Amino acid sequence: MVDKDKVTELSKSGFESFTKDGNVLIDFFAEWCMPCLMMGPLIDELSDKFKGKIKFAKINIDDNPELASKFNVSSIPNFVLFKNGKKIEQFVGSMSTEEFEERLNKFIK
Repeated sequence: MVDKDKVTELSKSGFESFTKDGNVLIDFFAEWCMPCLMMGPLIDELSDKFKGKIKFAKINIDDNPELASKFNVSSIPNFVLFKNGKKIEQFVGSMSTEEFEERLNKFIK
């Protein structure tokens, strides 16, 4: 069973404190974006699978345009990986569970 509370919804005010320590995946999304909505359950599932290794959060680009701009988010879904506050990788678009897991496994090595 997936615990949806493991994927935190962030805003500008909580962003730095959430990303400053450890491995973090940020999912930039919008409520009107069908691919984003399709990726939602996968993000929830991965947050369970990578519990203790990666923290997961979502940022609504409509509510947080300054963060979207800061990370050059022009297409969504858009995923940014951080390690101890530093942006490591960014990728865009829907992908399979296997593709996503492969990226995350490389990231935590």
